[in-house]
Amino acid sequence: MGLFDSIVGQVLGGLPQSQSAPQGGMPAGGMPMGGGLGGIGDLGGLAGALGGLLANNGSQGGLGGLVSKFEQAGLGDVVGSWIGKGDNVPISGGQLNDVLGNDTVASIASKLGINAATLLPLLATMLPQLIDHLTPHGQVPAQGLGQHDDLLSSLSGLLQKG
Repeated sequence: MGLFDSIVGQVLGGLPQSQSAPQGGMPAGGMPMGGGLGGIGDLGGLAGALGGLLANNGSQGGLGGLVSKFEQAGLGDVVGSWIGKGDNVPISGGQLNDVLGNDTVASIASKLGINAATLLPLLATMLPQLIDHLTPHGQVPAQGLGQHDDLLSSLSGLLQKG
């Protein structure tokens, strides 16, 4: 099981009953379960959304821009723990929504075909792990994480293999 499958399983396991459905069914959150994960299971779609957050030419100004947003929201220590060596400090979906903003969260959720209530816990679980993985030297690379297309390839590979 890859990183993506593991994280999605953790997030879906923690959703309220109204979000779950029988094997292969469609839950209220709009995410098929069971045999396939549909839109959210489309690794290209998820990698594209994450790439938009982390890529140098993405909507947030790359990892450096995202770090600035965390700092402005008073959560610089949280994102710093994901970049630095050591344990990752967890973040809640609500805190992440405060950092990214309603418009960004709604846009990502719409692209993935899910609602914000489903997206936020998924992002709150995935972002720390992805940022930690993409910053193995404990700091934001001077050149950033790369352009969207390059990062998209890296993220797709990472999400597939875990």
